[in-house]
Amino acid sequence: MQGVLTGFAVIAVVIGVGYILGRRGHLGDDGRAVLTGLAFNVATPALLFTTLASADLSVIFSQRLLVTATATAAAAALFVTVGLLRGWGTGELTIGALCSSYVNAGNLGIPIAVYVLGDASLVAPVLLFQQIVVTPLALTVLDLSRPGEPRPLWQRLTTPFRNPMAVGSSAGVAMAATGWTIPSPALEPLTLLGNMSVPAVLLAFGLSLRGSGIPARGDNRPAIALSAALKTTVQPFIAWGVGAGVFHLHGAALLDVVVTSALPAAQNLYTYASKYRVAEQLARESILLSTILSVPVLITIAALLG
Repeated sequence: MQGVLTGFAVIAVVIGVGYILGRRGHLGDDGRAVLTGLAFNVATPALLFTTLASADLSVIFSQRLLVTATATAAAAALFVTVGLLRGWGTGELTIGALCSSYVNAGNLGIPIAVYVLGDASLVAPVLLFQQIVVTPLALTVLDLSRPGEPRPLWQRLTTPFRNPMAVGSSAGVAMAATGWTIPSPALEPLTLLGNMSVPAVLLAFGLSLRGSGIPARGDNRPAIALSAALKTTVQPFIAWGVGAGVFHLHGAALLDVVVTSALPAAQNLYTYASKYRVAEQLARESILLSTILSVPVLITIAALLG
């Protein structure tokens, strides 16, 4: 329980600082856009590169990752299915699917893994899976669905390779696969830039809360409620069923996959929505709602399986 509360407390404080900055206007009217652009184009790609460059890629083929990937795909597919039946647009479907399945494995998953699971490395598989597979796929969909004149075929085919997030992830994976070691003089500036990612994302999220009301009370209420419900209850339930029933996980291994799947939606999803100017309200309110709801869910899971 201490790990859950500690992780949420850290995030809440930084988001609160962003909210206060927004209320007082210290960063001006463009503060949120500047922080979002900084996180999307510079800080987060640097963080992804430095994180993945030293990662153990063998964790991608673990049973735990298969459970997490199955639960992620199932939750996203459920949102997309409902969204298609209701006629939601591509941007809303993409952001909503991410909010339904993309866990906060970085700035919240790590402290919870340390205090609840006892090992920070246990979030590495889902972190790698999300950055190597989920993020490039989702951002490619958002890139290709942007309004405007049709682009040449070569531009469409090279879209994943021109996105800063995908470039940072793929470059980091390439470094890890080759076994190369980055010289310290080159690594330290990238590490310094990457350290800005989480604070920038959280501050931008806090700024976006200025003037917002209670979550899930606007026009996007069905999508927000659906994504939050899938993220906080359906995804961990699927992970529990698949882990125990298909892969016969138990004890600490089962607790690991269920706790990881029960983490709320990541704050950087709002960065994606803001960058592409699609479903921003859906991202902001779904992240906020899933973060609030995940506290009792995580405490219950830790009590039942811990």
